[in-house]
Amino acid sequence: MKRLRNHLIGIDQGDTVLFSDFEDGGEMWTGRGQRERRRRIAFSEPFRTEPSVHVSISMWDVDAETPVRADVAAETITQDGFDLVFRTWGDTRVARVRLAWMAMGELRQADDWDLY
Repeated sequence: MKRLRNHLIGIDQGDTVLFSDFEDGGEMWTGRGQRERRRRIAFSEPFRTEPSVHVSISMWDVDAETPVRADVAAETITQDGFDLVFRTWGDTRVARVRLAWMAMGELRQADDWDLY
């Protein structure tokens, strides 16, 4: 359980097309085995501490002839942003993916001090 220490709670969100590999024969569409795509997402303003980040698939276009395998995650979460990650494996053919994300956490207060 993440406990928030102040009344200033921020929610930032987005919807990002991570790739569209069917257009140019990219590895998610033509490759086999373990494959990964990631993109660094910057928050619209920094959080006070590392926020909780939720990721979900908001659109995907896959080949109906192969098994559908996907793993989505938020990794390397900091106060400023995170890595949006999509992974697949085996013979899965993924034409394109859009991922939705939501971050929630504490915001800075006007009287916060940074002591070094």
